[in-house]
Amino acid sequence: MLDATSPWRLHFAQNATLILASLLFLPLSTFILFSSYAFTFFFGPDLRRIRKLNQSARGFQQRTILVTGVGMTKGLALARQFYEAGHDVIGADFEPYGVHVCGRYSRSLKKFHRLPKPNAQDGAAYYINSLLQVIKSEKIDIWVSCSGVASALEDGQAKEIVEKRSNCRAIQFDVEYTGKLHEKDTFIQETERCGLPTPETHNVTSRAAVHKVLQSPKKDSLKRRSYIMKSVGMDDSVRGDMTLLPRRSVSDTYNHVSQIPISDSKPWVLQQFVKGKEYLSHALIINSQVKMFVACPSAELLMHYEALPSESGLNQAMLEFTRKFVARSGKVLNGHLSFDFMVEERATDRGAQMAILPIECNPRAHTAVALFRGQAVDVARAYTDILEPSKPVVNGNNNNNNESQARDSDTSIIKANDSILPHYWLGHDLIMLVFWRFLQVLLGQESLRNWMRGCAEFLAYVLFWKDGTYEVWDPLPAWALYHVYWPGHFLACILQGRRWSRVNVGTTKMFGC
Repeated sequence: MLDATSPWRLHFAQNATLILASLLFLPLSTFILFSSYAFTFFFGPDLRRIRKLNQSARGFQQRTILVTGVGMTKGLALARQFYEAGHDVIGADFEPYGVHVCGRYSRSLKKFHRLPKPNAQDGAAYYINSLLQVIKSEKIDIWVSCSGVASALEDGQAKEIVEKRSNCRAIQFDVEYTGKLHEKDTFIQETERCGLPTPETHNVTSRAAVHKVLQSPKKDSLKRRSYIMKSVGMDDSVRGDMTLLPRRSVSDTYNHVSQIPISDSKPWVLQQFVKGKEYLSHALIINSQVKMFVACPSAELLMHYEALPSESGLNQAMLEFTRKFVARSGKVLNGHLSFDFMVEERATDRGAQMAILPIECNPRAHTAVALFRGQAVDVARAYTDILEPSKPVVNGNNNNNNESQARDSDTSIIKANDSILPHYWLGHDLIMLVFWRFLQVLLGQESLRNWMRGCAEFLAYVLFWKDGTYEVWDPLPAWALYHVYWPGHFLACILQGRRWSRVNVGTTKMFGC
């Protein structure tokens, strides 16, 4: 993979090669596009009939729902669910460099609006005003925020203004709570306040503070504890650095820490390294009740989503953590709540037990929401419940949604079907498992056997998994993702001299370096 030290010619070649790959596969993609239209016309599914059936159901009330972030899988997936359930869906998103996002081409949208991206010069004011204009002009009932990591706080600000100046309700936490959960250090503090377990975490603003923690004795542990450093703010250049501290020697440790840009204005956290598997959870919280929940294995750059069985012990443990976290927040919450967990195996008197420890929180929609596919009516009902009156909060707990009542209402929580196909992204795996590994073979850095394994793995994904963007009744967004959006951004990188190390096809995030 390329990084900031790689020559510009390699970055240029990387972008140019990916643009060329898009052009080479354009005929095949276009054939699949029109074949999908033909299949849908002759064999269904008939979405118009399904919508009418859902609209004729007893108690149905059609709503106009705004989904921002439809260029990402999570926003597009929710827009399709609301559309299938019978509601009118308005889509909106940022379109940097004027490159169209794939979601604007979705059949599920009644209309699409381009929003200005918050920037250092104008702040969030222009974005929030534009969003408010869309909400008023389209007579939006519910705004579902599917923001990316870079605009989570701005959406928190927007939520407060939107609900004050219109009748629209927002699926989004307020700015204060979003900020508390968004930052790694304050999230751990909030988790500890709720009386929930956390890994040992230290806020550090100097190299001396780092070494003080590393050298301090641990009274509760016979073994030397390892740590990972994480930037409190968003910094793509260090996101993938999982170096364990302290290193084997004192000099190696000092050398590594000396290269970290740490200061009062750029704080970091030093977090206990938990040896085990990583998982994530995603929940929809409406009036401080968990309405939807899914959990799945995770990774630092997650491109394959496979839901855990809903009745598995791990799934239940993460659901219980989420319910306690919400119940002890002391607020009426409406929004998306996702956690990253490390699962640690511990030896006890009763034998080996698994313990879950939260390491980060994402107070926004997660791509895992796509795993609720096939439950459009239930999903839409869960979101529209926000229009029901909320319950009062007393003494830091919702007196109608305490923890015991939350356990009793477990059957009402929408969970991903155990039969749902796991999700992948064809374009990502084609490049990484087939073409990238073949290039490594040519360079002598990979064996032919490993390349063949990659090809077999790719074929298994194609045959037994589901692409996260493609739907047979709505194929144009997938076509646009690979032949409009990404080529446009790769071209912008060439013209502007921008460097990147990785991309996440599902979230459309490009990691700069």
